[in-house]
Amino acid sequence: MIQQYVLDLAEVDGGQVATVGGKGANLGGLSRVGGFRVPAGFCVTTDAFRRIIEQAPSIDDGLDRLSRLDPDDREAIRTVSAQIRRSIEEIAVPGDVAAEITRALVRNGERAAYAVRSSATAEDLPTASFAGQQDSYLNVVGATAVLEHVSRCWASLFTERAVTYRKRNGIDHRTVHMAVIVQRMVFPHAAGVLFTADPVTGNRKVATVDAGFGLGEALVSGLVNPDVFKVQDGEVVAEAIAAKRRAVRALPDGGTREVAIDPPRQEQPALTHAQVLRLVRLGRRIEAHFGRPQDIEWCLVDDDFHIVQSRPITTLFPVPEAGDQGNHVYVSVGHQQMMTDPMKPLGLSVWQLTAMVPMHAAGGRLFVDVTSRLASPASRTALLDLVGKSDPLTRDALETVLARDGFVPSLPDAGPGGPPAGGPAAAPVETDPAIVTELIERSEASVTALERDIRTKTGPALFEFLLESFQEHKRAIGDPLSIQVIMAGMEATWWLNDKLREWLGEKNAADTLTLSAPGNVTSEMGLALLDVADAIRPHPEVVAFLRSVEDDDFLAELPKLPGGSEARDAIEGYLDRYGMRCVGEIDITRPRWRERPGMLVPVILDNIRNFEPGAAERRFEQGRQEAWKKEQDVLSRLRALPDGEHKAREAKRMIDRVRTFIGYREYPKYGIISRYFVYKQALLGEAERLVRAGVLSVKEDVFYLTFQEFHDVVCSNQVDDRLIQRRKDDFRSYRALTPPRVLTSDGECVTGAYRRDDVPAGALTGLPVSAGTVEGRARVILDIAEADLQAGDILVTAYTDPSWSPLFVGIAGLVTEVGGLMTHGAVIAREYGLPAVVGVERATRLIRDGQRIRVHGTDGYVEILS
Repeated sequence: MIQQYVLDLAEVDGGQVATVGGKGANLGGLSRVGGFRVPAGFCVTTDAFRRIIEQAPSIDDGLDRLSRLDPDDREAIRTVSAQIRRSIEEIAVPGDVAAEITRALVRNGERAAYAVRSSATAEDLPTASFAGQQDSYLNVVGATAVLEHVSRCWASLFTERAVTYRKRNGIDHRTVHMAVIVQRMVFPHAAGVLFTADPVTGNRKVATVDAGFGLGEALVSGLVNPDVFKVQDGEVVAEAIAAKRRAVRALPDGGTREVAIDPPRQEQPALTHAQVLRLVRLGRRIEAHFGRPQDIEWCLVDDDFHIVQSRPITTLFPVPEAGDQGNHVYVSVGHQQMMTDPMKPLGLSVWQLTAMVPMHAAGGRLFVDVTSRLASPASRTALLDLVGKSDPLTRDALETVLARDGFVPSLPDAGPGGPPAGGPAAAPVETDPAIVTELIERSEASVTALERDIRTKTGPALFEFLLESFQEHKRAIGDPLSIQVIMAGMEATWWLNDKLREWLGEKNAADTLTLSAPGNVTSEMGLALLDVADAIRPHPEVVAFLRSVEDDDFLAELPKLPGGSEARDAIEGYLDRYGMRCVGEIDITRPRWRERPGMLVPVILDNIRNFEPGAAERRFEQGRQEAWKKEQDVLSRLRALPDGEHKAREAKRMIDRVRTFIGYREYPKYGIISRYFVYKQALLGEAERLVRAGVLSVKEDVFYLTFQEFHDVVCSNQVDDRLIQRRKDDFRSYRALTPPRVLTSDGECVTGAYRRDDVPAGALTGLPVSAGTVEGRARVILDIAEADLQAGDILVTAYTDPSWSPLFVGIAGLVTEVGGLMTHGAVIAREYGLPAVVGVERATRLIRDGQRIRVHGTDGYVEILS
């Protein structure tokens, strides 16, 4: 294979990332398209970089060491990466490589000044920008200086920040190589950055221009505040002109220096409005060329704009495909389902196929288009009322969008406005426990039939069977009686909170009235793990063994220990009932507890340490007694009021309804996840057949295919490996994105705000979902497998789906970033009597692990204590 060490920019196209890196490929692609001024120059290819790496065995040893380091071990990363950089810089550029670089300099002007800039193969890509991670050098003059700075660019692949960035993004250091761009310098009047989409809001129709005098380095380094212009629909809609006291200028003999700007010019705009609009039009053409919003570095020379870099804006949340050009408003499904992490393609498509309403995928998350419901006054009111009870931030975000004239069209009412949002009269079921029993029996019979009938299905017949099963799945979710029971429990809760506050002045009275409500499969799941701890606690050798468990094969080893058979039977019994659950369970591709029982071990050990035998029964009975005493207290106080007997009768009716129906609120999700586990086992069986046939490398590759694509692979026995790799790269990039509660078709992420003035200064505002006040140590936990809780700790996390409920038995309070009044974490917190505040924006970043905090579950805020 012939190695090519230098390519002229005009020879490079966008498909040569492996040869010239992301920056070089983008600039080369633009230089080949008419109408863009890209400074002339050349690329020193990755072939030259590999020559250098091969000459130093110590670099290979350093890469091995880097691969074993934790991304948070900054001192070790700093030390090893510095050693690798020194090794690279000490290697002389090989003679033939230096000769090619020198010949390219002669062609482009040997005595000219150049910019020497890094261009890594994992840089300026759609899924990873690596902005600012490697080095660039301006105004380099002379062949000797250019060669020296090429070496520095090679070495900058291993700056501490670049190494850490790769480790955090799951990129292997050995797979990334460095090219170097050498371009003729331009000496601009002004320079800056153009974002063809608003980098803060995500709005694709708003372009943002940052501009300053002199070289753009002054802006990039933070030396000066730039002028900022916002452009929409061909007009400058906002501007902020900064006092630009300094600039970076090129020196005649090479290098740059800071200079002071004359006072009369400091507050003059760096660009006129006409220039700003011309630049944005140029940016829109570049955006169209690359097919996505761009972050563009530009220079203004003699009233002409030169483009020195263009890369994708990787921080933007993707926009769902709508199929038309109209305005759309999307609401996040993940914020309702308590799972805001990205889902893999198979998980997305199975949820879409089994959901009751159409859903759109974007950024690895699901959204519901609510545009039509917002357009009609009646359905709009019903939707806002329902959303507002669950999550005030989502309601506020929707109202923010509605306040913009003309974004959501106004249509006449076409009929009923959706789910009832009224009082107890809207619940058309009697308070009869037999109704709940009947619904659960129906669900269990349906899952049993599914397990029986799917056993004989393989190949294409399996997928046809599953499509029919998905219809039964949707029928079960949409069972009118099931929905009526759920609404009856929810509306009775709202009624009690509203009326008891009006009549007795008491906030969130229903929280105590729902303690230890019967029939809640999720709260029972948490208590059942206490019983598992009771079975294991008497056997010290088993406890010691569990402390050393590192894999999921430990159950087979347990019977070898004294008491191990009893411990295994207890865990197996728990898995038989709850093994289909896991964190992020709405994604069918997530590993279930039955598949990885080791995920439960830390929680079992916490229960053994923190509780005495019989804790589950005592805890449930204590909650039941507290609820009964609260009921007697409320009814007694109501009877003392005017018209008290009537008020007490109504309250008693609602209390009975809550205690009968609120536990069922958790059961439909349990039924869904039970069915998902059956689907998954069958699909993985099919994936294993594809691995045995040599079609797939590993069975988990099917997680990166949609359900239909998986079906097609089974029919054809062929798979597109490049598609799977691209999906893996996309999924990795989606993990870095924060999904919005509300997203518009313009790409704007609308988060919403709490409109409250009753929160103390400095406190973190949220939604009160479980009454009471508690003070304790904050444990900021993002992965349930890393939980290490002591009695009295307060759990702070991003979200809690049902799989987190086993932790609830051992904590004193709960704070989450996502959640609503009737989401799983809130329901279980109330049943366990835990003060809880949810919907606290950035709680896991604003609260440090180990800090003392006070959770005001009645009033909805969190204080960080000194």
